[in-house]
Amino acid sequence: MTSMDFQIYLVTAINPQSKLFIEHLQQQLNHEVIAFNTEDMPALDEGELVLVILDLDHLSEANMQQWQTAADGKEHISLAAFNVRDEGHAVELLSSLNLQGIFYRNDSVDLICKGIEALRSGSLWMSRTLMSRMIQLLRRQQMNSYRPACGLTQRELEIIGLLGTGATNSEIAEKLFVSEHTVKSHLYNIFRKIKVHNRLQAMNWARRNLFSVPPSYKREARH
Repeated sequence: MTSMDFQIYLVTAINPQSKLFIEHLQQQLNHEVIAFNTEDMPALDEGELVLVILDLDHLSEANMQQWQTAADGKEHISLAAFNVRDEGHAVELLSSLNLQGIFYRNDSVDLICKGIEALRSGSLWMSRTLMSRMIQLLRRQQMNSYRPACGLTQRELEIIGLLGTGATNSEIAEKLFVSEHTVKSHLYNIFRKIKVHNRLQAMNWARRNLFSVPPSYKREARH
């Protein structure tokens, strides 16, 4: 990223405490930080480079997936997670979200500002131990790609792949030239085989077990 037309968004619960935090960030960074409530989804202008910091203390999993969907395929948008509990929590997040930055609950404001500056320059902001764990996860995924995926058929793999794009049952049916009832039957079998209960859990399972780590993980690691 460059400093030109660079926006910082913090998605959080807007209250006196978050306002104080934002003021502190702005003073340290000498840059405006724009706050959005957790249910808000602003238009993301392609003419601007945007860093979106997601406050996990106030965002649901569905909210985070909405931001991931909004950022998918858009090079000008970077996502970072704030108030991450620990490294295990970070690994869990990275298995379902394409995050360029990880900020832990015990990180100081100075360290957060250092991380934002790194993200602003196009680097990743993650610890080396976290990066090592993600590389190990990628290796396991590569090994699993040569094994049957929990008994899923080729058709079921196609459907779970389309599910990951946010397609509805009717859209999947149209794409595969089958009935919507057939799609529902396949989804029932998929959920049973991979032991999940809904579409969101199935998408997360697919990211962990079938899909490769996003290309942005190749950027420079946090120091």
